[in-house]
Amino acid sequence: MSDPFHILCLAAQPPDLVTSAFGPFVVQACSSLPELDDQLQLQPRDAVLMDLALAGGADKLVHWPGLPRAVLESAVVVVGPEPTPAVCLRLLQAGVREVLSSREASPEALGRVLRLAIERKRIDDAARRAYSIDLTTGLPNHNQLQEHMTHLLALREREPASMALIVLHLDGFRGAEAGLGTEAANVLRRKAAVRLRSSLRASDVVASLGPDMFAVLLAWLDAQDDANVVARKLMAAVNQPFLVAGQEVPVGARLGVSQYPAHGKDAQTLMRHAIAQASGGTIGRLLGQSAAANDEG
Repeated sequence: MSDPFHILCLAAQPPDLVTSAFGPFVVQACSSLPELDDQLQLQPRDAVLMDLALAGGADKLVHWPGLPRAVLESAVVVVGPEPTPAVCLRLLQAGVREVLSSREASPEALGRVLRLAIERKRIDDAARRAYSIDLTTGLPNHNQLQEHMTHLLALREREPASMALIVLHLDGFRGAEAGLGTEAANVLRRKAAVRLRSSLRASDVVASLGPDMFAVLLAWLDAQDDANVVARKLMAAVNQPFLVAGQEVPVGARLGVSQYPAHGKDAQTLMRHAIAQASGGTIGRLLGQSAAANDEG
C-alpha cells in the first residue's frame, strides 16, 4: 500500500475520501483560517482543501496572510458555490491549483482532483528545481532566490522582522579561467560556495547570481548591524587564497548590502540595491598576508 496523502481541510463537513481510488487520504479538519494556518506551520500537508464560503470569500482568501505559505508547500484546492470565471482566475493567479463548484464536489470527484493537483504540484516543483539550480555549484540561481525572497517577504507582512541581502562580486575567477582553464574556474566557484555556506546559519540562503557573483539572504536579523557583521565575515572568508590545481588563487570581493524594509519591500528592489552597491564597491583583498586555506578537496 502506498503512503497516504495528507489533506488539511477547511470545511463544515469534511468529505469522506477513505474509499477513493485516488488515495489513500488522511484528512484533518479545521474550522477557521487561523487554525488552518497554525496547522500548516506545525507540518506541511500534501494538499489543502478549502470551502470558499468558510474562508470568507475570494477577496478575503486572496488577502489572507497564510496563503503564500499554503500554496508554496501544498496543492491548494478551493470549493465554492458556482465560482465565476473572474473568481477562478483570481484564485489561480494567487497560486490555487484547482477551483470546483459545490455541485461538482462529490467524494469521488474530490479524490481525483486532489490527487491530480498533488501530482501536478510535484511535477512543477521538480521542473522548477531543475531550471532553478546553478549546475556548477548546486546553489539556487537568481530566479530561485528571487522567488524565495518573494515568499519570505509575503510572510514578513504578517510577521514583521528585518532581513537582509548581501551580494558579493568576486574578482579572480576570470583570471583563474584564463590561466588554469574552465574546469579550474568551476572548481574555484564551488570552493567559494562552500566557504560562504560554512560561514552562515542553516536558515540563511546562498545563491549564485552569475559566473563571479553570489548572494546571501539573511532570513532575519536580531540587531540592526547584523548584516554588516556577516558581510565582513564573508569578506574575510573569501579573501583567504584558494588552492586550485595545486596553485594559490587570490580572490577579492566587492560587497553590496540591502536591508528590508529600509532599502525596499520587494525582491527586485532589494536585489537591485545590493547588486548596484557590489558593482561599484571597492575590492577588498588580503593578498600574500596568509597561507592559502586548505580546501583542496
